[in-house]
Amino acid sequence: MEAIAPYVQRFALWAVPILAAVVLHEVAHGYVAYRLGDSTAARAGRLTLNPFAHVDLFGTIVLPLLLLFGNAPFLFGYAKPVPVNFLQLRNPRRGMVLVALAGPAMNLVLAGLSAIVVRLLLTMPVPDNEFLTSNLILIARMAQYSVLMNVGLAVFNLLPLPPLDGGRVATGLLPQTSALALARLEPYGMLIIMVLLASGVLDQVLHPMTTFLLHVLL
Repeated sequence: MEAIAPYVQRFALWAVPILAAVVLHEVAHGYVAYRLGDSTAARAGRLTLNPFAHVDLFGTIVLPLLLLFGNAPFLFGYAKPVPVNFLQLRNPRRGMVLVALAGPAMNLVLAGLSAIVVRLLLTMPVPDNEFLTSNLILIARMAQYSVLMNVGLAVFNLLPLPPLDGGRVATGLLPQTSALALARLEPYGMLIIMVLLASGVLDQVLHPMTTFLLHVLL
């Protein structure tokens, strides 16, 4: 039991930031789509903060646990994608861009709010109460993990490769011929991402922006 205690504590600290990040990311997609004319997510019951409506067994539970017990330097996860019918949007191409941007934008808002919590807790006087102090430290660590998680999700999802949000944005902004060519990559998108990740190329692309945002926030 003592051997797994650090893992349990670490997962407990990461669990809330992961759940909040992935659930609100998907709700943001669905809400913006709803405002732009597509009620698919609303009819599917996905415009809710109830995590059980969004949890993906592998992406929200198994993957974070594998990373945790594999001593990964960070945890990552995702929820079930919110269904969106882009053809029902009042302006499909413009709407696709706005719906896609809503998820990463939500993660950046969460990262900013979490950074404010970290700054406030680090600058406030230390309470003369051991129980209160220990809990404030846990909240500060959880808020810090929230910044890391949300920045990582936002930057990763903005890669201009479908099926990521950045791929949707690029598809909506590029000329039609180029957009169609990029859209054809979607079935192979995750495989391409895994190859780039294994080769280290992806880290070289993501690291500068992630580091910049973390420096600004923390």
